[in-house]
Amino acid sequence: MRVYYSLYGHLLDKQRLYNGFKKVWKAKGAAGIDRQSLSDFASDLSNQLDQLLFELQTKQYKPQPVKRVEIPKDDGGVRLLGIPTVRDRVVQQTLNDLLTPIFEAQFHPSSFGYRPHRGCHDAINKATMFIRRYGLNHVVDMDLSKCFDKLDHELIIKSIRRRVTDSSVLALLRQFLKSGVMVEGNWQSTEIGSPQGGVISPLIANIYLDAFDQAMRERGHRIVRYADDILIFCRSRAGAENALVQATKILEQTLKLSVNQQKSHIAHSDEGVKFLGVEIGRTHTRIQPKKLAGFKAKLKRMTKRNSGKPLPVIIKMLNPVIRGFSQYFRIANANREFKKLAAWLRRRLRSIQLRLWKKPSRLHRRLRQRGYKPPFKWISMTSWRNAASPLASYAMPNQWFDELGLVNLEHVRTGHVFSIYAEWKCA
Repeated sequence: MRVYYSLYGHLLDKQRLYNGFKKVWKAKGAAGIDRQSLSDFASDLSNQLDQLLFELQTKQYKPQPVKRVEIPKDDGGVRLLGIPTVRDRVVQQTLNDLLTPIFEAQFHPSSFGYRPHRGCHDAINKATMFIRRYGLNHVVDMDLSKCFDKLDHELIIKSIRRRVTDSSVLALLRQFLKSGVMVEGNWQSTEIGSPQGGVISPLIANIYLDAFDQAMRERGHRIVRYADDILIFCRSRAGAENALVQATKILEQTLKLSVNQQKSHIAHSDEGVKFLGVEIGRTHTRIQPKKLAGFKAKLKRMTKRNSGKPLPVIIKMLNPVIRGFSQYFRIANANREFKKLAAWLRRRLRSIQLRLWKKPSRLHRRLRQRGYKPPFKWISMTSWRNAASPLASYAMPNQWFDELGLVNLEHVRTGHVFSIYAEWKCA
């Protein structure tokens, strides 16, 4: 295993800092405690990078505290994010780009979160493979409580020091970890944890949790991990219970993390294993009901019938949301759900258009334009029931929505396995 003794000098390069800025710019993000936006930083980019370079060269660089932001969670709790300043994000990104290739080679092949050329679909595919090809139907589903907030600083540095012994790089990492957080204008120290929202935090978490991955590998356990979402695959219930005990011991005693005992459990593929928004079974992969309900609720908010917006405007707003949902969940066997959603959404859009037409005479004119001959029934233009009437469907057929550019969920190919893993990847 190669050890890197001198890396800090590679940070002292304006081009590297510029490349780091480009990635920060692409990721967007809010301003930190100094209220400097990405646009503000970019408007004086050369001078900003020169200043960062000077501070790094002279060891005068000091990260500022992160800004505390609370994000509501589905279960009613909140997720604590720490937003660094733009200049700190640029330095973190540059350091992240320097360290990632060093640690990538050592990571467990079943670790998928926040890694180059890997994603949720790969993690789902591998979990599916373990269940269906290898018959590992008893699955330990582990939930960690506030993983990022509980990473031990000394263990972080110890883990990184195994590959990187450059004291200047380690000192810079310590500065990021100890920079503190601003909560309602008051500075609070950070004795543990790495702020979720920091550019380098995902890499730190992967380095930290790789000790767990390798320990489970040494014990012969098949795992799939995406960030702090952990699945352990076993052939029997007894084996799963033993794996849960072993994994809990490693996570809590060795890594000083907290396993959520209420949410951690042993599942069976016959019931469906919940992972990254889907339920993986022996023969089918389904979208989790709460994800479908959440998506439908979002579409409902975006298609209020009293908004007064014309249909093309609404469709333009809807398309990125529909496309994102469909591209992610096409990995599931979701053909039936997608058809239902597409029909329901078209009905909502027909309801909006009826309301915009206001009078039945406008509907009748539309029908004549489409070649239908009167007489036509007079209907209420504000009735949700009438949005599913034959007259509304004749005036606004499915093809019409395609012509308006609406992303059609019925055309999305679902249940497709995107990655066929080679046997060595299943190690």
